[in-house]
Amino acid sequence: MSRSVGVDGLADRGLNGFMFKSLSQHADFGLLVGRIGIGAIFIVFGWQKLSGGQAAWTHIGHAMANLGIGFMPNVWGLLAALSEFLGGILLVLGFLFRPAATLILLTMIVAVVTTFRQHPHDFAAYSRPVEMFCILFVFLFVGPGKFSFDRG
Repeated sequence: MSRSVGVDGLADRGLNGFMFKSLSQHADFGLLVGRIGIGAIFIVFGWQKLSGGQAAWTHIGHAMANLGIGFMPNVWGLLAALSEFLGGILLVLGFLFRPAATLILLTMIVAVVTTFRQHPHDFAAYSRPVEMFCILFVFLFVGPGKFSFDRG
C-alpha cells in the first residue's frame, strides 16, 4: 500500500511529525518562555513572603518542623522567601540557573511535605508544589537554553 505525497512530502511524514519537528527547532525559545513564566511566579510569591516580614518568615519557617528541624523558623522562612524571589529572578535571566533551580527545588520539597501532611487526601492542596517540583526537576536537567546568561 503506497501513500500519496502531499505538499512538501507532508503525507509521508505526517502533519504532526512536521509540526512537532518544526517546534523542536525552537526548543530554546520554549525554554525562554518557560523560564520567564515560572520565574515570574516565583518572583511574585517570593516577594509576598519577603514583604511579610518577621511574622511571615516565622510562619513559613515552621514548615521545617515537618522535616524535624524546629530551630530558628524565622531564618528558614527568610531563606525560603529569598530562594523563591532571587531564584525566580535568576531563572528568568538564566544566570546561575542550575543552582537557583536547586534551591527552589529544595524549597518545593519542604512545601510538598508540609502541605501533604496537612491535607493528605486533598491533592488540590499540594498539587502546586508538586507541579513546581517537577518543572524545576526538568529545568535542572535541561538547563536554561541558549537565550540565557549561562547559555546551557
